Amino acid sequence: MERKFSKEEALKRIEELRKEINYHNFRYYVLDSPVISDEEYDRLMRELQELEAQFPELITPDSPTQRVGAPPQEEFGTVIHEIPMLSIQDARNEQEIREFDLRIKRQLGLPVSNVIEYAVEPKFDGLSCELTYINGVFTTAGTRGDGVRGEDVTLNARTIKAIPLRLLPEFAIPTKVQIRGEVLMKKKDFDELNKELAQKGEPTFANPRNAAAGSLRQLDPNITAKRKLDFIAWGVGVVEGIQFKTHLECLETIEKWGIKASKPRKLAIGIEDVIAYYREMEEKRDTLEYELDGIVVKVNRLSLWEVLGTTARNPRYFLAGKFKPRQKISKILDIIFQVGRTGAITPVAILEPVEVGGVTVQRATLHNFDEVQRLGVKIGDTVIVQRAGDVIPDIVEVVKDARTGNEKEIYPPEKCPVCGAKVVREGAYYRCVSMQCPAKLKAHLRHFSQRRAMDIEGLGDRVAEQLVDKGFVKDVADLYYLTKSQLLDLEGFADKSAQNLIDAINNSRKTTLARFLYALGVPNVGEFTAKVIADYFGSLERLMKADLTDLTGIPGIGPETSSSIVEFFKNEENRRIIQKFLDAGLSFEETKKQKALSPFTGKTVVFTGELSRMTRGEASEKVEALGGKVSNSVSRNTDFVVVGENPGSKYQKALELGVKTLNEEEFLRMLEEGGIL
Repeated sequence: MERKFSKEEALKRIEELRKEINYHNFRYYVLDSPVISDEEYDRLMRELQELEAQFPELITPDSPTQRVGAPPQEEFGTVIHEIPMLSIQDARNEQEIREFDLRIKRQLGLPVSNVIEYAVEPKFDGLSCELTYINGVFTTAGTRGDGVRGEDVTLNARTIKAIPLRLLPEFAIPTKVQIRGEVLMKKKDFDELNKELAQKGEPTFANPRNAAAGSLRQLDPNITAKRKLDFIAWGVGVVEGIQFKTHLECLETIEKWGIKASKPRKLAIGIEDVIAYYREMEEKRDTLEYELDGIVVKVNRLSLWEVLGTTARNPRYFLAGKFKPRQKISKILDIIFQVGRTGAITPVAILEPVEVGGVTVQRATLHNFDEVQRLGVKIGDTVIVQRAGDVIPDIVEVVKDARTGNEKEIYPPEKCPVCGAKVVREGAYYRCVSMQCPAKLKAHLRHFSQRRAMDIEGLGDRVAEQLVDKGFVKDVADLYYLTKSQLLDLEGFADKSAQNLIDAINNSRKTTLARFLYALGVPNVGEFTAKVIADYFGSLERLMKADLTDLTGIPGIGPETSSSIVEFFKNEENRRIIQKFLDAGLSFEETKKQKALSPFTGKTVVFTGELSRMTRGEASEKVEALGGKVSNSVSRNTDFVVVGENPGSKYQKALELGVKTLNEEEFLRMLEEGGIL
């Protein structure tokens, strides 16, 4: 006979069940050492579900029963990383790993003979993600994204059973902790998923990393829940209330909280110990349950991290030791041509299927026609194929002894293989000149809408594909003529998401000339060059009238770039599309010449601590826009140290050296004085 609980009794039993279930999840997903059967686990879960059904007011977000159940989302939100998730510098061989050790010693002022302790761990091939816990309770999850902004995948991350909804109280729980790691998929689970998708007639994934990324980024959390995703932590972001002395101590603590951390890991005493681990892991990689593409080497003592600092892109105290690419022999069956954003036509080899590093490869890039000539490759050739970085298939050599005489030469196309437009030769590349080419247009839309260009949030790959395929966008200027009803005709759009995209497009109508030039995709014109040109000419009209003499007179603008710009603006079709942009209401803020009296002109600025009004990346951009330089370390050459909340050792160093410090309010006033706030 089923027992009836009072509310007080139910609360006590519910808390017992949650604690017990969380412990068994830890045993199963972290330690891989269950102590009860699946039947016993299911019985505990059923009892908890029944009690919560009887007393729904006792359900909490961190209950083990609350992983799945959220309705599909219309779009992902944005998560801002309080500490940027920087990429890691690569080393391709043992010599480059040793050079990393020498750099560390130089930066620390140590003799070459000194021995540094490193933490070494596998470099898992997954999707980087940051989990935030407040007082031990899981609150948000964000992908790495561009390092500063990522996608909010909280609802999907909740479905991953290796991610606890509440940290285990085996070790002091911080008031706030951001745990960073990889969302990934075991090789066997990847194989099972692909078999299941193939049986349903659905597209399969190329590799476990793509499968993990595609599964985590589903708008419907219920689909994510059906995929066997895992999470392995490799570090932390913000931590409040606890301090660690070493990186390995940090990973050990993460495991005590109930989250799997990088293994097999070890403390390497000196760089030769690192090399030994690198060789061991490369030899073992095919026997491990997850895909690896290398190892990660980290200075173990955290006090040295602050001293070493970071570059704009990489921490100086981390290194990724990449494994040698896997290689196999295959045969070229045919050549097709792909068209990219700038119109560059890339020859792609269709291969006899071959397994390279656990992935079936059927295509490989030949990059450009100079590479075709360098390799001497022909259709029908037997070739050596590798996965460059274990991701992109690449042809590295022709086995010429295997030729039969029936091989066929590879010739560049005379017309664009997609739209039939004229093709021109530029250096190693042949390019389609049409701005209306569908293949070129899809790639251009993605480039045009990115944050550093026109910043149109919500216009990703899938949307760009549909807009072109449906005929709603025949050139990139058509974006500004889209209607809400057209967007509602696209797959995945509802009223709110359609309106959000329309609003994002409208908000981009007022921009800067530099952003617009970068977004246009002029060959050889990147973000920096676009700013230089915009500052020099000041208006689109003046730039469109410029000739080679005008452009080559600009410092840093070479003849090839000058020629690309002149040819681009001479093209009648390009001029028509630019006029279409202007007719749609695009306008450009007046180009702000760098003020001679800017407080930051020629000054070196260092940031320490957290700013409340903007991220450190945004603050750095503003300083650089006013002619300043941002550094990651304090020296006698530093002019200002901007001190936010919870400053680190850079603040103390500034005081010791007598470097001028600014609080956030003083910093904001100086930005305002420079006319950039």
